[in-house]
Amino acid sequence: MKNKRKICVVTGTRADYGLLTPLIEEINNDNSLELQIIATGMHLSPEFGLTYKEIEKDFTIDKKIEILLSSDSSVAVSKAMGLAQISFSEAFDELKPDIIVILGDRFEILTVATVAMIGNIPIAHISGGELTLGAIDDSIRHAITKMSHLHFVATKEYKKRVIQLGEEENKVFNFGESGLDNIFNLKLLKKDEFEKSINFKLNKRNLLFTYHPTTLDDEAKIINDFQNILNTITNLTKTNIIFTKANADAGGRIINKMIEEYVSRHANSVLFDSLGQLRYISALQFVDAVVGNTSSGIVEAPSFRIGTINIGHRQKGRIRAKSVIDCEPTEESLLSAFQLLYSKKFKNKLKTIKNPYGNGGGSFKIKEVLKNIDLSRIVYKNFKDII
Repeated sequence: MKNKRKICVVTGTRADYGLLTPLIEEINNDNSLELQIIATGMHLSPEFGLTYKEIEKDFTIDKKIEILLSSDSSVAVSKAMGLAQISFSEAFDELKPDIIVILGDRFEILTVATVAMIGNIPIAHISGGELTLGAIDDSIRHAITKMSHLHFVATKEYKKRVIQLGEEENKVFNFGESGLDNIFNLKLLKKDEFEKSINFKLNKRNLLFTYHPTTLDDEAKIINDFQNILNTITNLTKTNIIFTKANADAGGRIINKMIEEYVSRHANSVLFDSLGQLRYISALQFVDAVVGNTSSGIVEAPSFRIGTINIGHRQKGRIRAKSVIDCEPTEESLLSAFQLLYSKKFKNKLKTIKNPYGNGGGSFKIKEVLKNIDLSRIVYKNFKDII
């Protein structure tokens, strides 16, 4: 009997798990494949909602690897990466996966790629070729690309960029954003069900707010920028705001503390460590916009033909739909963005918005590549020169 190919998916945050869920389901449902899941990072932190429990509702987690310390300073992040290096080397030695699947550009994922590369384990990387100029993510993402052997990108522009980094074209696949499959696969909550699930009534206007630290900025600028944002949304009328916490990057805890203090003083707002995939995607049906600097405002929100107010430079460089309003973290710029969001001209434009990240269906295609590609010599990489 032929051994099943063991595909190990590593997830460190609620965000990457949401995008990986459709692919995980495809792998799990294929009888010729053996799914392995490793949960790490924010998933195992009480501070960020212990989101590994969301994973366990649907799948078995093979390994839980704790790496986060009680600080988000640059020193703590570096120490977390060191701990991850040790722990993942032991986990991969035990699980012996045939191929690792990772997504994105976070520091713990860089460590996973490093360990797999040293262990001669093939790496499949999702979401390469993208740009986020306001964070260290670019350097991490491109480094992961150079360590990976298969690349699943979301647009033709991103495919071109990965090839520009020297990767072989026949190892780079553009299947669109696979995480969009959630929109079609999940049975989304109705409005009353959603309100009940978050114990919060929606208003005439509603916003879904997620803001992460810009890791290239110092603490003083992060605080100043975020205070400008809070000052602006305080003046919005007939508007309810659903906050989700910032991630564990340096500066994230500062932002979360400021949100907690804000919500304690404003009854029209509510804060969640994590909404979970179902509630988050369901929320996109009922809000006017995603506000902040999260990638979901770039990738997922356009599929619901709602606006996105993208603040600052964290997502600068990503391809975006015309539903995305870019602004600076100043009160004047933010006010102009909200005025545009609710203008008649912009609302009419939303009716014909197309999502540049595709219409779903990518998860099955990725799974088929992972299932059928020859892995026997895939770790021997060639550098493709551009002539």
